[in-house]
Amino acid sequence: MFNALVVEKDEESGKTSAAVKQIGLDDLPEAEVTVAVDYSTVNYKDGLCIGPGGGLVRKYPHVPGIDFAGTVEESSDDRYKPGDKVVLTGWRVGEAHWGGYSQKVRAKADWLVPLPEGLSTRQAMAVGTAGFTAMLAVMALEDHGLVPGHGPVLVTGAAGGVGSVATAILANLGHEVAGVTGRPETADYLKSLGATQIVAREEINETVKRPLEAETWAGCVDAVGGDMLARVLGQMKYGASVAAVGLAGGAGLPATVIPFLLRGVNLLGIDSVMQPYENRLRAWERIAKDLPMDKLEAMIVPATLGDLPGLGRDILKGQVKGRVVVDVNA
Repeated sequence: MFNALVVEKDEESGKTSAAVKQIGLDDLPEAEVTVAVDYSTVNYKDGLCIGPGGGLVRKYPHVPGIDFAGTVEESSDDRYKPGDKVVLTGWRVGEAHWGGYSQKVRAKADWLVPLPEGLSTRQAMAVGTAGFTAMLAVMALEDHGLVPGHGPVLVTGAAGGVGSVATAILANLGHEVAGVTGRPETADYLKSLGATQIVAREEINETVKRPLEAETWAGCVDAVGGDMLARVLGQMKYGASVAAVGLAGGAGLPATVIPFLLRGVNLLGIDSVMQPYENRLRAWERIAKDLPMDKLEAMIVPATLGDLPGLGRDILKGQVKGRVVVDVNA
């Protein structure tokens, strides 16, 4: 028997509850690879799945956790053998499939990625889906022409998980980084990650009547969406790109097509869930090379399985800073 965070639903009231419980291997879903989990992390989707409404969960009981890293214990797939270190993000694990908030998991071999050389399982979960998404965004901006020296790169929601990692990577690559935050107390934290400019959220989170403003940003990683994204589009330099990774500010986009037509601005959608295997490998190798590990360490907030119900509530309120690393064996 081993510990897992199990979400259950009361059929009469429709309410859900999450608690650490003991389960066995027979409880785990069938899949080719059994993994002893070292660490997981906390994402917005995890908060939805842990929360009282159950969020994205379709079948109960359920084990959330959309990320995990650990060691292969058993595999019927030739790509993995016992002792291999692996990482998983995406593929609707933790939503439609049981996830990483458990000391042991079963997963399809196609969903796993070998842990890159030079990364520990703890560091991999400090990165997690948030950091993986941030790297995909940086790669997309680079693929569309972003190079250091073209001007400041804006990161919205900069103190969050995606924003923290994006800020550190961009600064390490030699970019001038402007971090947007609604929490003034995070300014020193963002500067420690490499941000050279702090932009108060209220300066940029409202749309304006002018579809174009001064050309300011050479690129943008946007985790907010909504009014802020609409505003940012009108501030991009000619031919610059925005990588859209989130919707913390809403799913609507009250924008005009003018920035696309008159400045050739690119809006790049970033999906981390269904990324092809080869691009996953490329992103993880880049993370191991281009994310400063000392900066990553500064982002880490340690947690245990027992902390998860509270952390799930906090992340939905925007009250989680940096990267939570959950030691499932603590």
